[in-house]
Amino acid sequence: MQRLNPFQIAQQQLDTAAEKLGLDPATHELLRWPMHEIKMVLPVKMDDGSTRIFHAFRIQYNTARGPAKGGIRWHPDETIDTVRALAAWMTWKTSVVDIPLGGGKGGVVCNPKELSEMEKERLARAYIRAVARNLGVTRDVPAPDVYTTPQIMAWMMDEFETIVGEAHPGVITGKPIPLGGSQGRGDATARGGIYVTREAAKLVGTDLKGKTMAIQGFGNAGQHAALLGEEILGLKLVAASDSKGGVYNPKGIEAKALVDYKLRSGVLQGFPGAEEISNEDLLAMEVTVLFPAALENVITKENADKVRCKISCELANGPTTPEADAILYDKGVLLLP
Repeated sequence: MQRLNPFQIAQQQLDTAAEKLGLDPATHELLRWPMHEIKMVLPVKMDDGSTRIFHAFRIQYNTARGPAKGGIRWHPDETIDTVRALAAWMTWKTSVVDIPLGGGKGGVVCNPKELSEMEKERLARAYIRAVARNLGVTRDVPAPDVYTTPQIMAWMMDEFETIVGEAHPGVITGKPIPLGGSQGRGDATARGGIYVTREAAKLVGTDLKGKTMAIQGFGNAGQHAALLGEEILGLKLVAASDSKGGVYNPKGIEAKALVDYKLRSGVLQGFPGAEEISNEDLLAMEVTVLFPAALENVITKENADKVRCKISCELANGPTTPEADAILYDKGVLLLP
């Protein structure tokens, strides 16, 4: 299977938009590239006394509209091109909804599932020490993303405040509530997706109550989409998957029961009353709403023709490639980026 380059895809999307807008060549070229890139090598002491070297990135893509804003991902397959793409998409997202922020993103190449809590803390603090001079409420505000948590954000904020010698609660978002975190931050991505899905359904004349949904990616955004889709839209969850596999029941799965099971066991497989399903088969299910909520480039030209939802609401960043986008459009699938 061809490995897709997320940043080349982001540039391709920009090129299409620039052509439609008649954007002048200099502005177009400026927007194709990050304004500031930071590459870091982080030595971290492990619990066994050894030292491991981690590669990390922070991209401040464009700050014309305000300080950079964007999460920090910890993932074993992280690449600088993925981080570049995510920072570009953050730039467009903040701009299109008129929030006075620029786009940024960070990443560390690691598998946090293999790290102890102490090792995670040392890695979090090492990252901030390397990038602190480039952060701040007027420069760049990081946030949690894939495999980073409120606890990791708390360590990062504490390290930044230790370095500058004063309180800076605004330098990191997604912190625990007692440390100045925002109420509602946890379900914000999913809640926004649910509201957009509600309005899209009105637009196409579809009543969502009692209709079906499937969720590809059952992390924070996917779990809250299941709960809120059921609560706000009256959708029935019939399938969900994560990196280890998925579960399916055409009669419906109670969202809270599945979320509780995942939080307790760490997996979806074995959920009572449900059959196992692969990520690929889930994407091809006939449902009213599909929520791609995992990683980028999961719906491609290879599988887009198998997608049978009416609405695809993206809760992940860039899960649909431009070629797949065109296929879904021709099939009459309403794509909510």
